[in-house]
Amino acid sequence: MIELRSDTFTQPNRAMRHAIAEARLGDNFYGEDPTVNELEALAAAMLGKPAACLLPSGTMANLTSIMAHSQRGTKIIVGAESDIYLYEAAGASVCGGVGYEPVPNRPDGTLDEEVLRAAFPEDRDDPQFALPSLICLESSQNRCGGVILPLAYLASVRAFAGEHGVAVHLDGARVFNAAVGLGVPVARIAEHADTVQFCLSKGLSAPIGSMVAGDAASVAKVRRLRQMLGGTMRQAGIVAAAGIVALRHLVDRLADDHANARRLAEGLAAIPGVTVDPWPQTNIVLFRVDEQPVGDFVAAAAAAGVALGGFGHGRVRAVTHSGVTATDIDHALDALQRVLK
Repeated sequence: MIELRSDTFTQPNRAMRHAIAEARLGDNFYGEDPTVNELEALAAAMLGKPAACLLPSGTMANLTSIMAHSQRGTKIIVGAESDIYLYEAAGASVCGGVGYEPVPNRPDGTLDEEVLRAAFPEDRDDPQFALPSLICLESSQNRCGGVILPLAYLASVRAFAGEHGVAVHLDGARVFNAAVGLGVPVARIAEHADTVQFCLSKGLSAPIGSMVAGDAASVAKVRRLRQMLGGTMRQAGIVAAAGIVALRHLVDRLADDHANARRLAEGLAAIPGVTVDPWPQTNIVLFRVDEQPVGDFVAAAAAAGVALGGFGHGRVRAVTHSGVTATDIDHALDALQRVLK
């Protein structure tokens, strides 16, 4: 099976498995796991932030970040196509008493400033209205096709947030894909957000874990909230060891995934009845198949040895990653051509 459903299917490489086996361990609750401490320092330095914290998942990393910035009864402004809004089980409301105000994502993943402005009540003293506490952005933007938010746009939202007295959180689950796609250090992206979440277990190919990086006070709140939610792990160095290998050695290879995504898109676009939209900027390819229900096509593709996923709005998603080679892409295209014939 050629696995293209998600980059969460990545497997740790030999270097990661060796690092896990040889990791120096301590009790992370007490701050005494040296490997976790090393990972957190490395992540903070790479993102240009004073501090970072290891968490078990991206969902918990986003949730603790939201709760760190937002009091009960406030609301967060999120994209209607954002992972935070669609795929994280309304955790901010359930656990933090924080409301969501979804606003439309433009096709390029951005949120229009006038729409953001309309999310703020004209009279902040009117007790009928929940006040915004946080703007959440996502880059690369999954549901919009792995698109990258431009640096100038991030800077404009940060300035807007500052004018309105709210923080910015970046769901950067694939922020290293965005950085590689832009050809800039990841800190250039992170500088425009108060906190940034990124996943170790997607394209970076570690088996477990996500990081939150930000200022020391926000990360301290995240650490406390992690404990409340049951996310503090003891000898977590076995998780952190793989993350260190990922950050030190596997960031640049994300460019291979992007090249394979373009290879896949080019092949799909050459098949009659297939429309690729948008053209991939990172490792995510979204496409439509004419005159065939998505569910039927995905099932037929799986039977032919290619695992894909339906992705709403009549779309199919394919995600390239370290477990997929250029040769695999060619085999997948051959199989999909046979399915469509």
